[in-house]
Amino acid sequence: MSLAERISPLIGRWAIAWFFLSAAYELARKWESTISMMDHNGIPLAPLLLALALLVMSLGGIALVIGFHTRHGAMILFAFTIIVTALFYPYWKTGSLADYEIFARNIAIAGGLLLLVGMGPGPIALDNRGGKG
Repeated sequence: MSLAERISPLIGRWAIAWFFLSAAYELARKWESTISMMDHNGIPLAPLLLALALLVMSLGGIALVIGFHTRHGAMILFAFTIIVTALFYPYWKTGSLADYEIFARNIAIAGGLLLLVGMGPGPIALDNRGGKG
C-alpha cells in the first residue's frame, strides 16, 4: 500500500470533520442569532433542535477525526446534512443563487460522507486497531 493510499483517507476524514466541528463551534458561539434564523425558517423547538444539531455535528466530527465508528458517524452526518440542506437552502423555492451554492456544497459533502460509509475510514483509524484493517 502506497503512502498516498494510507494518508489520503485520514486527511479526507479530517477535512470533512473540520467542516462539521468548525460549523458546530460557530453555531454555538452565535446561539441567539442561530435560533432567530431557525425561527425565521419556521423550525419548531429551535433551541432543542439546535442543541441536538450541535451534538450530532460534534460527535460525528470527532468520530471522523479519530476514525472510531467512522461508518456510523458518517451515515448520521449524511442524514443530518441532507435534512438540514433541504430545510434551510431550498433554492428551488427561493431562486436564490446563494441558496443554490450552499445546497450544492452540502450535497458534495454528503457525497464524501457516503464514500466513508462505503469505503470505510482507511488504514489509519481506531476502527482498525488490533489488525482489523
